[in-house]
Amino acid sequence: MIEKCKLIEFPQKGDDRGHLVIVEGNRDIPFEIKRVFYIYGSDRDVIRGRHANYNTEFVLINVAGTSKVKVDDGTNQKIFSLDRPHTGIFLPKMVWKDMYDFSEDSVLLVLASEHYDAEEYIRDYEQYLKVVETWKEESME
Repeated sequence: MIEKCKLIEFPQKGDDRGHLVIVEGNRDIPFEIKRVFYIYGSDRDVIRGRHANYNTEFVLINVAGTSKVKVDDGTNQKIFSLDRPHTGIFLPKMVWKDMYDFSEDSVLLVLASEHYDAEEYIRDYEQYLKVVETWKEESME
């Protein structure tokens, strides 16, 4: 699953008035956008996320400042740095995510494929590992 996590560079437009970045669902990102939220005001030592989702896919974009995202599929881990407002990271469903190392001016925009549903969040890492193992076994049958 971790190989599906990838950086996406969005087209930039602009002129002497400034820059414009356009992100369209089902065009620039691989899903229809059903929810948008953003994280700001987090200290550098705060870790956000700490969950996986059964159904929701995400694209994370630091529209201001910087942050890091560690993704984990139960076997492999990878760290992405988000430091350009025209670059995001695609996170498929069932990937554990930790967002951290926020700069003081960080604004992390999150685009989600599903409406919020607390029941589809896995918030305990040990439970996540069990679910992933079961999921892998079922997909091999």
